[in-house]
Amino acid sequence: MVHDHDHSADHNHAPQDFGRAFAIGTALNLAFVAIEFTYGVLANSMALIADAGHNLGDVFGLLIAWGAATLARRPPSARFTYGLRSSSILAALANAALLLIAVGAIAWEAVHRFSTPAPVAAKTVTLVAAIGIAINLGTALMFISGRKQDINIRGAYLHMAADAAVSLGVVLAGIAILMTGWTWIDPLVSLVIAGVIVWSTWSLLRDSLNMALDAVPAGIDTVAVRAFLERLEGVDRIHDLHIWPMSTTETALTCHLVMSKGHPGDAFLAGVAHDLEHRVKIMHPTLQIEIGDAGNCALEPDHVV
Repeated sequence: MVHDHDHSADHNHAPQDFGRAFAIGTALNLAFVAIEFTYGVLANSMALIADAGHNLGDVFGLLIAWGAATLARRPPSARFTYGLRSSSILAALANAALLLIAVGAIAWEAVHRFSTPAPVAAKTVTLVAAIGIAINLGTALMFISGRKQDINIRGAYLHMAADAAVSLGVVLAGIAILMTGWTWIDPLVSLVIAGVIVWSTWSLLRDSLNMALDAVPAGIDTVAVRAFLERLEGVDRIHDLHIWPMSTTETALTCHLVMSKGHPGDAFLAGVAHDLEHRVKIMHPTLQIEIGDAGNCALEPDHVV
């Protein structure tokens, strides 16, 4: 029984460095959250307070993505043989839980405002939210160049672009209140914002839970991967196939290949690793070659792990 672990020659999968963009984006958005929350209280606007909560959640999202990009560059150690890549998964899970708690508080206060309406400083609401559009769009543009290469960068980009859209909704609410005097529009918009947060956070919670449980990452078809490995020249059959996320950006695979005609050589393994990375984004494959009768392998049945 021979164990083989092969990678392509260039095995540097660390994300592109967006440290400057993360630092500027985090600082700008954190300052705006403080300003927006303060003016939300002064203007008696639940819409502004709700949007501040949403923006704070996305500041956490920026920090998570920044931390993941930084940890991905840390070398493995004797204790953490994969490095600390998976810490980004735990951080995303904690962030999702905290955001859902915050949404509950926002929704409770908004519902209370329907029964006890209060005056809203609509001009202040509109002005502050308009500033938010500019800050969120500016932050999104700093990540636009990396959104296609790194899912963490794409997440940061999409969060900031979505924030700009949410702030636009608050601006429209302020204008509507100015034109109609209907203060109930403010809590209504805050409930809509809360719904947007729940919608985005639910997917984050689901995906981070799946990752924490070593589920096959979204976008990878296990059946297709199995079929690809089974069709490889010289492979009689495969077993003990496992695919799991090493982090929010990297995927690992292990599999036993039964090859009765003998060991195929390093070139074969390098080609398989190359194809797995470029076809299905599996960057860290480990293949075990079994020669002859594989009936002695205790891990051959699919139900055994």
